Amino acid sequence: MNERFHSGGGESRPQPTRDDTSLVRHEEEARVDTRRQRIGYARVRRDVEQETIRADYPRQRDDVNLERVPADENDSGKIETLPDGSISVPLFEEELVVTTRTVLRERVIIRKGTVTDWETVEAELRREHISFDTDDVPEGSIETSGTLD
Repeated sequence: MNERFHSGGGESRPQPTRDDTSLVRHEEEARVDTRRQRIGYARVRRDVEQETIRADYPRQRDDVNLERVPADENDSGKIETLPDGSISVPLFEEELVVTTRTVLRERVIIRKGTVTDWETVEAELRREHISFDTDDVPEGSIETSGTLD
């Protein structure tokens, strides 16, 4: 046997014995696994473009034209269809009729009387006093008549 094949294996392989006439062949297989690994983030953005448009479009609608006319003396007071296809609707209002009369309810008696009340009044009154300065004039030299206070 070739020396190269005989010694190239690892210790875990069974070694052929000299008594054995068979040869065991081994082969390696590659096993590939995957694992998930985060490598970053992807951001998704939605842009909305807005556009304002302005246009005029025709449209039709019904319109009501009112004509108010006074009622005739011979008016029936009912809804009528006129010769041109329009409708005449009577409008009513209530008329208030008020009657009044005088009714005696009560009598009022009026008397005159005198009442005395007390009231406090404050006022400043002035009173004058007269005095003389005699400056070395002997007493009794000045004559006065009446009271000076």
